[in-house]
Amino acid sequence: MSELYELPNGWEWKKLGDLTKTTSGGTPKRNEKSYWGGNIGWLKSGELNDGYIKEVEEFITEDGLNKSSAKLFPKGTLLIAMYGATVGKLGILEIDTTTNQAVCGILNDKNTFETFFMFYFLRHIRKKMLIDSFGGAQPNLSQTYIKDLDIPLPPLSEQQRIVSKLDLLFEKIDKSIALHQKNMDEANVFMGSILNDVFGELEEKYGKTLITNVMKVSNKTLVPNNDEEYNYVGLENIESNSGKLVDFLPTMGSEIKSSKVLFKKGMVLYGKLRPYLNKVWISNFDGVATTEILPFYPIDKNGLDMNYVKHYFLSPSFLNKVMNNCSGARMPRLTTKFIKSNEAYIPIPSIFIQQKVVKYLDEVSQIIEKVKSVQKEKMNNLKALKASILDKAFRGEL
Repeated sequence: MSELYELPNGWEWKKLGDLTKTTSGGTPKRNEKSYWGGNIGWLKSGELNDGYIKEVEEFITEDGLNKSSAKLFPKGTLLIAMYGATVGKLGILEIDTTTNQAVCGILNDKNTFETFFMFYFLRHIRKKMLIDSFGGAQPNLSQTYIKDLDIPLPPLSEQQRIVSKLDLLFEKIDKSIALHQKNMDEANVFMGSILNDVFGELEEKYGKTLITNVMKVSNKTLVPNNDEEYNYVGLENIESNSGKLVDFLPTMGSEIKSSKVLFKKGMVLYGKLRPYLNKVWISNFDGVATTEILPFYPIDKNGLDMNYVKHYFLSPSFLNKVMNNCSGARMPRLTTKFIKSNEAYIPIPSIFIQQKVVKYLDEVSQIIEKVKSVQKEKMNNLKALKASILDKAFRGEL
């Protein structure tokens, strides 16, 4: 239920279910070949993009539509994801398409609301919907919940005015957000070019040493006990391109469940799933990690500075080698075969030179991170401004 508050004259609270029909889609049997590969679009909740839906990834046949619970939604339908990680994601169809059962279609066949007015309102209350969705094994919004949402509804002409105002304001804000994001991306590119230059020069001077000659990958695993607490690191806890740990908290074994890889303080953790995300972190404590992370440790501690390794692993030149040796197209993954190959190498100068390199790269990295931090703060302020504008819009103050 939405929080009720006093509305301006001419506005009224309405249940979404009183304004329109809602229904979800369905999935034709996957093992029935005659249901798939036709010319009727079939959209999954993961394809919702908080904007217009102009194309889909999969297609079904007339039989797939008629002999399953799949439903054909017309162009202009507002969609909302009901289950899993995409709960609350929205989309407005620019094509006729069917959907899976994790998507709810909000039809505007009675013309009782401006579709983008409803879109903006559902986006405004998404945080509350996400909180309300938790209660089972996975986040879940039922159609009953969606139908029971309270909508602050002005006359249609006022809805259209509000949408026009929001479109104009958000276009300006989004351009500013995009500019700050571009500045962050360029900072990452600049740091990457420095890493490539530094390690390129070292490679010319000191040659190539196979990774397997100086490092090993820890393969020790642990099945967590439900009632014990662990320093658990998942891929989501390692920030892309920065070498930083983020959003980390000790985790109970009951939440971790399956077997995990052990790591020790000082190991370099490398994300092998979707390595293009460039997730690298040097551990400052002992813990356990997802098996999608490779923990590297030195064969000779006195001959290899693992902070030096961290910087090398973050370099675009190393990432390019990794991406050329991945398995899987949709979900690329670094293989241990690459780590053992002649293409997996690192320049190894003396430990004294390694430490000088680390000191220099740490200093540059700190400057870059300060620049990114300023840009990120400005982006967050702009996003907060959007939330404030939406709040005013649906209180009749815009």
